[in-house]
Amino acid sequence: MTDIALPHLTVSRLTIPESLDAPDAGAFLDFIRIANAACRRDAGHSDLDYEAHGELAWWHDESDWGHAGFAAERDGVILGFAKLVYPKEEDAETAEFELWVDPDRWGEGAEEALLQAVEDEARAIGRGTIQIFTLHRAEASGPPLVPSTGFGSVPAEDRQTVFQLENGYTLEQVERTSAFDLQGSFDTVERMLETALAKAGADYRPIAWTSPTPEPYQEGLAYAMSRMSTDVPQGGLVVDEQKWDAERVRRRDARLQAEGLTVSIACVEHVPTGTIAAYNELTIQADHTAASSQWGTLVLAEHRGHALGTIVKCVNLLRWRELVPESPRITTFNAEENEHMLAINVALGFTPVSYAGAWKKILD
Repeated sequence: MTDIALPHLTVSRLTIPESLDAPDAGAFLDFIRIANAACRRDAGHSDLDYEAHGELAWWHDESDWGHAGFAAERDGVILGFAKLVYPKEEDAETAEFELWVDPDRWGEGAEEALLQAVEDEARAIGRGTIQIFTLHRAEASGPPLVPSTGFGSVPAEDRQTVFQLENGYTLEQVERTSAFDLQGSFDTVERMLETALAKAGADYRPIAWTSPTPEPYQEGLAYAMSRMSTDVPQGGLVVDEQKWDAERVRRRDARLQAEGLTVSIACVEHVPTGTIAAYNELTIQADHTAASSQWGTLVLAEHRGHALGTIVKCVNLLRWRELVPESPRITTFNAEENEHMLAINVALGFTPVSYAGAWKKILD
């Protein structure tokens, strides 16, 4: 990509430093600051903050995902950033990006210039579909915009909504961000786990570990993770099928360790076959007083109907209470059409804190 020059505005590639105290780390630290400020402004909370050390470690690993960063600058002041991420499978067709502008500088042209940069980059690497998630406050008012799924909505007059529509993006899915109070009672969790274990029966056995993944479970977890790209509701989004094996699980574990993350994985094993039939991940950054995150939760399609989703969520919540007692809450994302998983969350005590809109554009 050649640099894009608008009146007094330049978009260039983000420099990724070797370390946070390197002489050229200034722009990267601005990237973290502006990304967090924009997310807090849009979502209305700080649970989605980026942590500089972990984010830098992520950028240093391109074994399974490619990425490119861009900075928009005017008169020596950085106004915003964009990050493009894309799977490296040979047949992959998509790229996904995030775009952040200093909340006080939106409307000065940075968002348009950054969008042009990521779309140009996606075309250059041969991706025909580009997608983005936008954040929206739970208490947003005004007329709604409903996605192609018919489930959920985002505020139609939000500046991000207007920006995506004006630039040819279509709303394909809405995700609910929910939070669970880790400092409250776990009575409901314990009760739901007992009921779910009884329903699942002896053919299903819960197991759990803290990353890295023990060798006997690496292949099974790899297969389950590969199913995340085929077995979860995708709305109108395009999702490239991911290829996983034990080596990729080991690479991922090493990257998560480099990022300073604590990761707890709870699974249910189908005893007759040894298959990992369901899994759930909880994570937290190095600061254990910050909010935790629930990442993937999946029950393989052929094992649904046995309360396995409830089991992995409950086992991991109870385990997390012991591992990270300082964390105040857990946040998680779920597609609004995933009514079964959302019902489990609600029963456990998760409450909505914000929403995310998933947008798609087919590039020329």
